[in-house]
Amino acid sequence: MDANWITAVRTGAVAVHSINLFAKKNFSSIGYIGLGNTARASLLILAEKLKDKEIQINLLKYKGQEELFKNRFKNYLNLKFTYMNTYREIIENSDVIVSSVTYFKEDICSDDTFKEGTTVIPIHTRGFSNCDLFFDKIYADDREHVKNFKYFNKYKKFAEVADVVNNKAQGRENDKERIIVYNIGIAIHDINFASKIFNMIDKSKLQKVDFKEPKEKFWI
Repeated sequence: MDANWITAVRTGAVAVHSINLFAKKNFSSIGYIGLGNTARASLLILAEKLKDKEIQINLLKYKGQEELFKNRFKNYLNLKFTYMNTYREIIENSDVIVSSVTYFKEDICSDDTFKEGTTVIPIHTRGFSNCDLFFDKIYADDREHVKNFKYFNKYKKFAEVADVVNNKAQGRENDKERIIVYNIGIAIHDINFASKIFNMIDKSKLQKVDFKEPKEKFWI
């Protein structure tokens, strides 16, 4: 079973789950760094959940992708888009930062860029290791995913997301805490969702379908 679509959408959904769980109460702005399919999936899901909430969406200008991204969400009138020129500008002006850039060689911003109350969700983990040293709380899907990170032993507070969901660990306690969430992903989740999708199908109407890999760069 090919999981192209499931993986992209599930990864976006997990990012939204982390926003709901860890962002400060009245967050009003989200900065997106990396505007590919995972970013699109996350904003589609978030926009559906928050249809009555006006949200400022800050996008990094990059090869016209910001225009394509904005156009994808033209039907969501509660989303207000602003284009920015630098990573620093995005981070300084966003309550939540979602980064889905696959690779950064180095950290992208200095410590003083991250204001109080910021929630950072680096979907592909790179670019924010300096946050590990001074952020108030750090969360991850699984301790095993992050235990070999360079600064793991210097985290102020760490817990798995599931422990917060199950009230075994504390989540955000106030609107000043800086929080970073590493949603690296667990393959068993894709299998679980695939099984649920399969069980929703009317088996009496099954037809053979030739699923192919997406040909377009942006397909969500």
